[in-house]
Amino acid sequence: MAYAHTNAKGVTYYLHGRTRVLKSGKESTLYFFAKEVKDGALDAVPAKYVVSETKNGLPVLKKA
Repeated sequence: MAYAHTNAKGVTYYLHGRTRVLKSGKESTLYFFAKEVKDGALDAVPAKYVVSETKNGLPVLKKA
């Protein structure tokens, strides 16, 4: 089950993550929220991150 966050406006967003390899060979993970569950949906918020909202109501991940 994908992690869901309902913002102050009542819209539900689902957390996703994509891992890619950089030119230097290191792996980098991009976290984002979407209104629909797609490939790469995550079950929980990653360690050391918290969910916050922008003033427009969009959820974002911030480091704790």
